[in-house]
Amino acid sequence: MFPLDKRLVDQTCIDFGLRNARELGNASIRQLVGVVKDIERATGEEFIHMELGEPGLPAEAVGIAAEHKALKEGCGSHYPLITGIPEVMHWGSEFVRAFIVLDIPPDCIVPTVGSMQAAFALNLTISQFDKERDTVLFIDPCFPVQKQQCAVIGVRVEAFDVADFRGEAFGEELERHFQTGRIAAVLFSNPNNPSWMCLTEHELEILGRLATRYNVMVIEDLAYLNMDFREQRGTPYEPPFQPSVGRYTNNCVHMISCSKMFSYAGQRAAIVAMNPYLAHRPYPALAERYHNDGEFMRNFVYIVLYSLSSGVTHSVQHAMAAMFKAACQGKLRFVENTREYARRARRIKEIMEKNGFRIVYDKDADGQPVGDGFFFTFGYRDWTGEQLLNKLIYYGVSAITLSNTGAQREGMRGCASAIREDQYEELDRRLALFNKEYEHM
Repeated sequence: MFPLDKRLVDQTCIDFGLRNARELGNASIRQLVGVVKDIERATGEEFIHMELGEPGLPAEAVGIAAEHKALKEGCGSHYPLITGIPEVMHWGSEFVRAFIVLDIPPDCIVPTVGSMQAAFALNLTISQFDKERDTVLFIDPCFPVQKQQCAVIGVRVEAFDVADFRGEAFGEELERHFQTGRIAAVLFSNPNNPSWMCLTEHELEILGRLATRYNVMVIEDLAYLNMDFREQRGTPYEPPFQPSVGRYTNNCVHMISCSKMFSYAGQRAAIVAMNPYLAHRPYPALAERYHNDGEFMRNFVYIVLYSLSSGVTHSVQHAMAAMFKAACQGKLRFVENTREYARRARRIKEIMEKNGFRIVYDKDADGQPVGDGFFFTFGYRDWTGEQLLNKLIYYGVSAITLSNTGAQREGMRGCASAIREDQYEELDRRLALFNKEYEHM
């Protein structure tokens, strides 16, 4: 029955350590997942979950079969190569060539325990290049945990909301930050999590040119590779391809996760594809710290990654290799599979707008509508995200606040992946009740 009992929901939040509206609004994604699960148990009512960016499709069968085969053949008793098994290096390189049109040699492909580990390890390594460059610049809105990682390792953060700086203004704002001399790296996702805006080729060219001029590393997060469904992408070696800053600078690395592309989130599978110029570049500060030749890639792999894990799970590396291979051969049409998220997002947005909600980041470059995909943003009247979360929770709908992503606009991030076919009608019913309660307040 909605709204849920306020005392029961409030007490459940308090028991979870979230004592008031502000603490709930500032909760991390995993904290929100946890408290919502507790509310479901306490009330017996299932939530419509939009807080966690978890795949809503089955894991790709070719990956599962490859893991099963590798385990049966005995890989489970052997430590994996921390540099990556030859198959994942080869097919990872070929995948980048087939879908992004970048020439990254196999020895510059490094498997990581998801892009979470990749981002943590990259930011840690980069922060040791030069003591004068102590800052990572985020192109906001962003995935909140990546800033949290910087806080954990003591790396300073700067940011700006890209929606306010499109086209030539994007370059002007980048240069304003780069000119300080403190920026070691810039991190962004394309499509953007959470807004689903996409940087244009012109903006990527500006970023690449300035990164080269100011000697700044670019970390390109391609977790949602080829998921700008406004274009018909996804055929290997044929345009249109995934836009990339890698066409415009050698100062870049690319994080490519299997979590969303191949719905392989549970196995924590990703690669870092390094531009060879950057991979083999020596840094005196690394040489002094680690008593070696200071090469970026060697220190990234054998010092930093090795300190975090003794390699990516052996069977998972075989799965990644098999999925990359199948995609390159046109046997795994992952873009067609993930296009389902656009359909789900479109239906959710229609229901929301019908019931008084609005899309917060609704325009992309040149004023064109933002595409439908894995994430979307929404708001209600002139409420803050914190206010909206603290009301929606009584109606069994969960999402995270945009303020946690560095957004300069108020509202919430929703994920379209987890909604089931039988939940659209229920979402409509709950939001109609919500709007009836608050539309005239």
